[in-house]
Amino acid sequence: MKFSDKYIDNLKPQGKIVDIREGEGFGIRVTPGGVKTWFYIYRFEGKRRFLNLGHYPAVSLADARIKYRSALKLVEAGKDPLSLAGEEREERRKAPTVADLVDEYIEKHAKNNKKSWAEDKRCLEKEVLPLWGARKAKDITKRDVVLLLEGIVKRGSPVMANNTLEKVRKMFNFAVERDILEHTPCYGVKKPTKKEHKDRVLTATEVNIVWNSIETAGISDEIRRVLKLILVTAQRPGEVVGMHSSEIDGHWWTIPADRAKNGKTHRVYLTDMALDLIGSLTVTNDNTGEITPKGYLFKMPHCDKPMESNAIAYAIRRNLAWELKDENGKMLFNEDGTPVTQNRMMVAKFTPHDFRRTAATGMGELRFPDEVIDAVLNHVKKGVVAIYNRHGYDLEKQQALETWERRLKSVISGTEGAKVIPMNRIAAG
Repeated sequence: MKFSDKYIDNLKPQGKIVDIREGEGFGIRVTPGGVKTWFYIYRFEGKRRFLNLGHYPAVSLADARIKYRSALKLVEAGKDPLSLAGEEREERRKAPTVADLVDEYIEKHAKNNKKSWAEDKRCLEKEVLPLWGARKAKDITKRDVVLLLEGIVKRGSPVMANNTLEKVRKMFNFAVERDILEHTPCYGVKKPTKKEHKDRVLTATEVNIVWNSIETAGISDEIRRVLKLILVTAQRPGEVVGMHSSEIDGHWWTIPADRAKNGKTHRVYLTDMALDLIGSLTVTNDNTGEITPKGYLFKMPHCDKPMESNAIAYAIRRNLAWELKDENGKMLFNEDGTPVTQNRMMVAKFTPHDFRRTAATGMGELRFPDEVIDAVLNHVKKGVVAIYNRHGYDLEKQQALETWERRLKSVISGTEGAKVIPMNRIAAG
């Protein structure tokens, strides 16, 4: 395959990291967030090396080829371009590029202090690097920041503009604290739009439609089950997608503190519907018949890692605006040049977290008190209650989730009007 500018520009994210090679180790990587990174893969002293050649479009195809050929010549001369690149990065420490600063911020701050560091990385790679990646960090001005945010708002993503400012501000504050920069260009920059408090709750009709439309949407079986589990268990998308077989014991799922958003170990009662969606916790070796724990239940393809939570949100967005093609596989366009799309979910825009809010609201409608719903959601207790109330609410959580399951079944089957009465049962475990 011979790359062209048009081909590279039209590459679309596919919900997972995709490497596309032109040949002889030169290629481009596309992440689920849409970040495009040039690379050169080669072998040096018997070891496989991956050399980052820069991000597109900050680094054009022509420039990437120049970098690739330079690296190729070094390998042919018996030199390791990756080691030389490391030496060059050391030389640039006193005057790092924005790309260098992003790497240092992620590695030395975000990964060590933020559970959501992957979201910081995704945001900075998608929104910042294409525009500023090759520029010196010290040259970024307040005006640059304002124009960056205005561009994101203009394309119709005001919430992303706010999120980007938050992450860019943290990154530059980090640079000032480490004496990399003397000042931050974000000083005095206000959020471009007022923060919207999310309150989307799906109606019973919408839940019925989405639950059934998920079956025919362009979604993998793993993502399909994760989405349904969020609605059934009322847990956070990131916690559901990282579920591990070792965390489950009978009807109870224990989310360890290091995976819980609030840093508190959390016990979740798994109803029969939840257990059906989870499926088997073991795998059987076809050759030996040996049965072993499954490990992560919702894995990335071809590796023993849980899929990224943003893959769930991407799958929903893609199906809310599924791009249609003709019989020859070519995309269809409207008169204004925009792609012709179809809403495969058949309801208004929603996010995975809206499923969690819908479940919590449903339990409230079933007359469960706020403290029980908070216990199900693993919300942190505040004030004196946090100090003196050590009750685990296992029985109440079981009752709430079993009652919510019966309500959900009636909604899915279209018999939502049936009376749902809480059942008093003794919690297991």
